[in-house]
Amino acid sequence: MKIFITREIPDAGIKALKEASYRVERYKEDQVISRKELLKRVKGCDAILSLLTDTIDGEVMEAAGPQLKIVANYAVGFDNIDLNAAKSRGVVVTNTVGPELTETVADHTIALMMALAHRVVEADGFTRAKKYKGWSPTLLLGTDFYGKTIGVIGTGRIGQAVAERAVKGFKMKCIYADQRRNPTLEKECRATMLPIDQVLENADFISLHVPLLESTRHLISTEQFALMKKTAFLVNTARGPVVDEKALLRALKTKRIAGAGLDVFENEPEIDADLTDKLELKQFSNVILTPHIASATIEARQAMSKLAAENIIAVLSGKPALTPAK
Repeated sequence: MKIFITREIPDAGIKALKEASYRVERYKEDQVISRKELLKRVKGCDAILSLLTDTIDGEVMEAAGPQLKIVANYAVGFDNIDLNAAKSRGVVVTNTVGPELTETVADHTIALMMALAHRVVEADGFTRAKKYKGWSPTLLLGTDFYGKTIGVIGTGRIGQAVAERAVKGFKMKCIYADQRRNPTLEKECRATMLPIDQVLENADFISLHVPLLESTRHLISTEQFALMKKTAFLVNTARGPVVDEKALLRALKTKRIAGAGLDVFENEPEIDADLTDKLELKQFSNVILTPHIASATIEARQAMSKLAAENIIAVLSGKPALTPAK
């Protein structure tokens, strides 16, 4: 059986597939595979191991052929895959949700919040520029993180892990918004479920953990920024289009919010949604930008590679997928 991997990934998964005696082919360039190349390379595949930067739609599945059994996405999200096209062809879709990734992304989320509160990145630049002339009681004053209120929007595995760190590690109060109540979060973190508007109104730090759906695209826009405290910080480690970046730029320019930490962007790899205006996220010192690396640890990325491979091995062996996309 033939497996095609759309980009180089850590070797744990590749090793597992080869040990299972599958024929493994992969695109070896460290860049997004072109559409033309993708359509050519998937022909005859029984499995595709894709990345979130690959659009896997009906055309790709048709190009692969009727023997295609699974698309294993090397990511938690799977908005890059046409689930309806997969279902109509009997193709299983999986993702790489797992404890290693959950904990790593939660760590990165908390790191962004603390760096914003203590102006770490800004202070680093200030020091490197040799502007530091001596201690001062008013130099680069930040704000406390400890004991504040965190608002978590979306309390799946990652959102819950972020809340647990905030409450148990930093004695924060947790309020959250979700489609359904999270009894575990309420019990473990004494969290309170509120309508999203009330979360935005009351939180000092707002953390986004929702999938990208039509209902969550631009979930945070002008109306939502208007509800937030002027001292609030927004952190997004979910999907870029969940935040309306034009509205975010306006909120930053008018000092509607205190700052933002972004690991994802609306038009990746572009950092700004509108390249025709004169506003750029990078011009704001109270914004921290990281290049979609919330899960970028050796341990997490190897675990993702292995899990994607294990899903493929399971499905091609006639067994249920370990982590079906849902």
